[in-house]
Amino acid sequence: MQYPEPIAKLIDSYMKLPGIGNKTATRLAFYTLDMDETDVKDFSKALQATKDDLHFCSICGNITEADPCEICTDKTRDQSQILVVEQPKDVMVMERMHEYHGLYHVLQGVLSPIEGKGPEELNIKSLIKRLQDNPAVKEVIVATNATPEGEATAMYLSRLIKPAGIKVTRLAHGLSVGADIEYADEMTLFKAVEGRTEL
Repeated sequence: MQYPEPIAKLIDSYMKLPGIGNKTATRLAFYTLDMDETDVKDFSKALQATKDDLHFCSICGNITEADPCEICTDKTRDQSQILVVEQPKDVMVMERMHEYHGLYHVLQGVLSPIEGKGPEELNIKSLIKRLQDNPAVKEVIVATNATPEGEATAMYLSRLIKPAGIKVTRLAHGLSVGADIEYADEMTLFKAVEGRTEL
């Protein structure tokens, strides 16, 4: 027996989300069916608003309602630092920490030849232009993930930026707080030793 078409379409829609398989999509579809009509309408409006009201900041590439975004227009932030991240969600993570007060630049991904993502597909050209137009920037902090693609992107950016005389740093990687050494993989241990600090 097949599901009625509206449920089947909803299941297919949920399956387009990352990490959602057929069983989870089916459960979500039937949960949606049981939701209050007002909640369903609010959910639908929220989905549409993310497409209608949000766009990328023309300066940093972060998601925003106003262009340029509130971080780029905030003159109290440290104008000498730009922290480069892979995705807009990484900006949100850094902001929740309340320790970094500089600017951001969102690449919209990492270099990945397998997925057909080269430098042209990333938000790199605008970063270089930003650095050329703003002599106040003294340091670029590369905060890509510690994956092969993230590391390759970090090295690529370093080779592009360093000749301009701008300091390029990388977020430290290694053991997380509370981790046991015996359970850490070799790369994590290597990064922890490499990024050691004096006590």
